Amino acid sequence: MDYSRSELADRLAADYVSGTLRGPARRRFESLLPAHPLLRTAVREWQARLMPLTISIAPQKPPAAVWKRIEARIGGAVPAPPARTLWWNKLAVWRGVSAFATVAVIGLAVLLASPGPAQPPVVVVLSATGTADGAVPASFVASISGDGRAMVTRPLVNVSLEANRALELWALPGSGAPRSLGLISASGATVVKKGQALAGATALAVSLEPAGGSPTGAPTGPVLFVGKLQL
Repeated sequence: MDYSRSELADRLAADYVSGTLRGPARRRFESLLPAHPLLRTAVREWQARLMPLTISIAPQKPPAAVWKRIEARIGGAVPAPPARTLWWNKLAVWRGVSAFATVAVIGLAVLLASPGPAQPPVVVVLSATGTADGAVPASFVASISGDGRAMVTRPLVNVSLEANRALELWALPGSGAPRSLGLISASGATVVKKGQALAGATALAVSLEPAGGSPTGAPTGPVLFVGKLQL
């Protein structure tokens, strides 16, 4: 691969920072970072875009099974340090670390220098329209990076869907047809990397679609959530 191509570097860095680049591909990417400044720069830029978006992600307590797997991988249970050294128990930030933030941060902290200050994200609340039977009277939150190139969505209350249905996110321009931003989770966070489609958008909407998404490129089901957008 020609890692000097900016488009390739940007795409790989986006997958790496968002956590979708896994297994051997992720390890190979990490091995390439020291020798490729363009890759390191792309990773820093995506880190700066995505890290502020985690403010909308609710804290999650890691399951006990996670700690057991960690202990197994390092060769046994970790002995507890003296009580007076447990300084981290006094820091509320450690209690608020979510699985999503961990995926994005841990590997980067080892390999890269901290990026410069990032623009604050834009937070959009998409409220339920109530136009469909059985629509959940809840909301979605979309956190958009300051440069408008990345977004994280999350429902405030999980949305119950039939197995053959899915939620699709749309950018609504001031004029013209809606632009699909892809399928989003009804029960957790989704990293949306089609930020360029936000150009000129005045609102975001979520529609109910078949399992694979709209077959026509336009919303086919009822619009369940809508929120105004100002970048």
